[in-house]
Amino acid sequence: MVNVSMKEVLLPNGETLAYREREGGEVKVLLIHGNMTSSKHWDLVLDNMDENYKLYAVDLRGFGDSSYNNLVMSIKDFSDDVKLFVDEIGLKDFSVAGWSTGGAVAMHFAADYPGYCNKLILLASESTRGYPFDGKINETDEPRRFALHEEIKQDLIRTIPVQTAYDTNNVDLLKLIWNAVIYTDKQPAAELYDEYVQDMRTQRNLAEVHHANNTFNISRHYNGLVEGNGKVDLIDVPVLVLQGDRDMVILKEMTKELVEDLGEKAEFVELKNCGHSPLVDDLPQLLKAMTQFLEE
Repeated sequence: MVNVSMKEVLLPNGETLAYREREGGEVKVLLIHGNMTSSKHWDLVLDNMDENYKLYAVDLRGFGDSSYNNLVMSIKDFSDDVKLFVDEIGLKDFSVAGWSTGGAVAMHFAADYPGYCNKLILLASESTRGYPFDGKINETDEPRRFALHEEIKQDLIRTIPVQTAYDTNNVDLLKLIWNAVIYTDKQPAAELYDEYVQDMRTQRNLAEVHHANNTFNISRHYNGLVEGNGKVDLIDVPVLVLQGDRDMVILKEMTKELVEDLGEKAEFVELKNCGHSPLVDDLPQLLKAMTQFLEE
């Protein structure tokens, strides 16, 4: 088995980012995780992707073993951390793969810092127009789209129940949530699933990530909450958009927006019989799609 080592680096902004580094060849790939996860959730890719690839999987600020000294209030905060991270470890001429919220981080990074990454893989990524947050503060409320971080912190549907499950180590509830929307067919091996749940509980920025996704919009369209800033046009590298055909987190309409906004630079591949976690649903299919694109 290839060697994977856990490391950490202090950034100039005072945050410390932990990351997994896997031995490999000349082709470098940076893996960026999504919400409710960390670099730990890339483990199947780290263990099984062809050894020609040198892999880095970072814990974003407030996840995993990384610090959370300052609140994250936007996707740009995460992407700026990634810029400082790759500078500190001297990573150049690499591809980026972003999963779910990590896809938004990857897109923002590619738009803001041209010349760093050479290809972009968006796996079950949120739209260029963000991921809307609908919630309610009182039991009698009808769910509505929130605009403020303070509202999201008080949400009774997605924020408070998950945060309470984190705080009380309610493994059953966390697995119930994931089985309902992510592991709807296959599940990880029992021991690995338990490790994933404990890894979820390292998250310290749940409401902030919801807010960042809710207000993210690099398109040229109004997303129902904020106007787009058009930064999608600054992405100047080939992009592979991957989505499972039964993803219940990222709706097909969101992926349609993503592909439309990226235009000719994007190639779309649907992963058959996969949900929001193709790593668990069909790892060989995922790795084949990723490596074919990276070898082009």
